[in-house]
Amino acid sequence: MDAIYTAVATATHGREGRAISSDGTLDLQLAPPVELGGSGQGTNPEQLFAAGYAACFASALGLVGRRAKVDVADAAVTGEVGIGKLGEGFGLKVTLRVELPDTVDEATGRKLVEQAHQVCPYSNATRGNIDVDLVIE
Repeated sequence: MDAIYTAVATATHGREGRAISSDGTLDLQLAPPVELGGSGQGTNPEQLFAAGYAACFASALGLVGRRAKVDVADAAVTGEVGIGKLGEGFGLKVTLRVELPDTVDEATGRKLVEQAHQVCPYSNATRGNIDVDLVIE
């Protein structure tokens, strides 16, 4: 694959540091969530992953919707990223909750969501590595 765009960000001090993009538009204080023993007084990597995946999936849904001539412009995608013990380390699981416009029937909506899951770069990167549940609401 030839990259069309490459995002660059630097994190210092792990979950208790800062994350800054190379262009400076992203500059976040990081902190582990309370559930992992942290203060919860900053963004954590799971929130960043959830936001990125949700945004990317919404774009993929828009693409497949346009191809199918189905208006999904008002769709919303909520990403939930869970972290937990996995063997000696940690693992992730993802739920994507897709809220489609009322004008999209259930069968069409399911088809578009499944197609978006095949197109989305995050879905392609996680396939076979992270459990991803697709929920249409």
